[in-house]
Amino acid sequence: MATPKDLRYSEEHEWVRVEGSRVRIGITDFAQHELGDIVFVELPEVGTELAANEPFGSVESVKTVSELYAPISGKVVEVNEELNDSPEFVNESPYEKAWMIVVEPANNSEIDELLTPEKYEAMIKED
Repeated sequence: MATPKDLRYSEEHEWVRVEGSRVRIGITDFAQHELGDIVFVELPEVGTELAANEPFGSVESVKTVSELYAPISGKVVEVNEELNDSPEFVNESPYEKAWMIVVEPANNSEIDELLTPEKYEAMIKED
């Protein structure tokens, strides 16, 4: 399983890539692997205010529906509309094509509280 070293991770298996004053968010390779073939992705609208650790959308696989949890608080400024027509991107390219939302963080210190790649890898090895 891929765990890019330039990202931070949530315990709910979302990843965060800091891009200047914004962050890009998606689900991890581990999460997509556990879910199986993704058939539908539900994401919030631009302008939605997110609260850390609260649901912001869902992914539906052939096995289950799983909620997506915001790793940080902030305002959604961009949504990956390509996932509406191509939800399989989540399985094929979880860190590149399948980013889900871009957020303007409400509190940058929340990013520092997320798991490092090493801590995330240790957590998923326990699962």
